[in-house]
Amino acid sequence: MNVLLKLGIILFVGLIGGKIARVFKLPNVSGYLVAGLFLGPSFFKFVSAQDIDSFTVISEVALAIIAFSIGSEFVIKDMRKLGKSVMVITLLEVIGAIGVVFSLMYFGFKQPFAFSIVIASMSAATAPAATLLVIRQYRANGPLTRTILPVVALDDVFGIMAFGIAMSLARLSMGNASNTLLQMLKQPFIEIVGSLALGAALGVALTWIAKRASDRDELQGISLAAIALATGLSHYLGLSPLLTSIMMGTMLVNLMPTSARVFGSVNDFASPVYVLFFTLAGASLDLSILLSVGAMGIAYIFARAGGKMLGAGVGAKMMKSPETVTKYLGLALLPQGGVSIGLSVLVRQMLPEYAVAITTIIMFSVLVYEVSGPIFAKIAIQKAGEINGMDRARKEQVPVVEELVF
Repeated sequence: MNVLLKLGIILFVGLIGGKIARVFKLPNVSGYLVAGLFLGPSFFKFVSAQDIDSFTVISEVALAIIAFSIGSEFVIKDMRKLGKSVMVITLLEVIGAIGVVFSLMYFGFKQPFAFSIVIASMSAATAPAATLLVIRQYRANGPLTRTILPVVALDDVFGIMAFGIAMSLARLSMGNASNTLLQMLKQPFIEIVGSLALGAALGVALTWIAKRASDRDELQGISLAAIALATGLSHYLGLSPLLTSIMMGTMLVNLMPTSARVFGSVNDFASPVYVLFFTLAGASLDLSILLSVGAMGIAYIFARAGGKMLGAGVGAKMMKSPETVTKYLGLALLPQGGVSIGLSVLVRQMLPEYAVAITTIIMFSVLVYEVSGPIFAKIAIQKAGEINGMDRARKEQVPVVEELVF
């Protein structure tokens, strides 16, 4: 079938899924994912694995735009107030997830140390896309919403670091590491520092050029070109496109007083890309994996959720965060997707002995959390009383997330 015709059908079906989701008072993103699930191998087989591979550029563009938008949350004057709090909360929720999952696998299921530590490290990363779209759909604003996005961004940084350390420890425990622990940890360190440095340089350049844009259309073109450049250069240099785009957005929001115009112009372009991204993400999920994960896969789902909620709650309590943050932040950190799938590829390359088992459990987790995660995110902001918070904040003339991200 013609590629454009297939993309048109996927976009149309995704939009219908979003409409149906709203009827049941569910987030739009859940509708996109379920619509995609019906298009994929589990039901109508309209979208094949080859299609998913050929549409990879759509996923890369969507994730880069989302990461760029998240970068706008790191405003220096706000981070001076929240910086320490966000850092501690993120560190503890990452440690919580890794600790609970490792304990379950190593002590509960008696799995080898290498298997347990690697799959535990992969439980740390949170997929920001679904949470971001839920916040946007429900125009959420408040202490919880303002905490979620910085935590999700830092979460991926800590997740990449944790995976690098875990992989090093796993290979050392198996006796097949040819380098020292310090040498093996050098790669994730270089990836993180290099990504942030590249993002900072591109952010400065984008700020200089964007200030000279003559109209909104030119501004949009410049911004999208910068996002594409950040993603392409990151892949070429072996860096993280996610971290590079986050840093680029961070530099822009702190250096350009009118940065909201840039983020707004990008958002005008992004909506159909988001629908395609989530619908294709749903189409990539295969329900047949449910038959192969067994008790260990199901236990992993609950362990990861429990660890994240426990760690986020303890961290928020320690930092004396508002009660809504302490009680509900963990619920908003459950989606799992792109970063974990990317790490699965590295597991196949570096730890082939356990690749099949780890990849199967992670893909099952992605299946569950991609569909249920947005629902939990909605529950969190609803219980925190932050739905339509942007409208209330605008009436009271206080800062809102929309002005920074959307």
